[in-house]
Amino acid sequence: MSEFEQIPFGASEFADNPEPRCPCLLLLDTSESMEGGPINELNQGLATFRRELANDPLAMKRVEIGLVTFGPVQLVNDFQTPDQFAPPLLKGRGDTPMGAAIAGGLEMVRQRKQAYKANGIPYYRPWIFMITDGAPTDDWQEAAAQVRDGEDQKGFSFFAVGVQHADMDILKQIAVRTPLRLSGLKFHDLFLWLSSSLSSVSRSGVGQEVPLLPPGWARV
Repeated sequence: MSEFEQIPFGASEFADNPEPRCPCLLLLDTSESMEGGPINELNQGLATFRRELANDPLAMKRVEIGLVTFGPVQLVNDFQTPDQFAPPLLKGRGDTPMGAAIAGGLEMVRQRKQAYKANGIPYYRPWIFMITDGAPTDDWQEAAAQVRDGEDQKGFSFFAVGVQHADMDILKQIAVRTPLRLSGLKFHDLFLWLSSSLSSVSRSGVGQEVPLLPPGWARV
């Protein structure tokens, strides 16, 4: 079984919780350059993310979190509701295989949407949220094309966030939406914004456009 081939879900998880699902896939750079302050702040941000979602009973039933790290590429957490999500303790190591992480993440999202459809579960447009402090060390052009195709087909919403010395020019070629640069190491503020945004989406109707608050954690 490949890294991103999901274990089949039984119908019981959807029978127990037939609420519409709001999937969010985190693609997190854990390369060696993230070690130290950045990875520590990222770990604390993940804990904040889970805690804030836990304060929203509806989001606890509707939001699903998936987590893939790259440096090397690793499926850390398949899609789970926040009550099942245990924020891992990430460590910085390796290079930055961003292209492989994106391609694998897109396949995860495709499979999860298939599971929703097979079980009659409505779902919101998935969010894919990538955070990186560098540039890809593998081929990324094909992954970028897949991102553009998926966005064109409204298959997901892809967000890219650059940390410190991230190559913003390459991120602009990967993401359709303008990539944002994290102000300092404000991971706490970023994940507060992300949890609040997902809570807002989960309270809306499926397919409804939801206005998002300005990302106060970002700078141009």
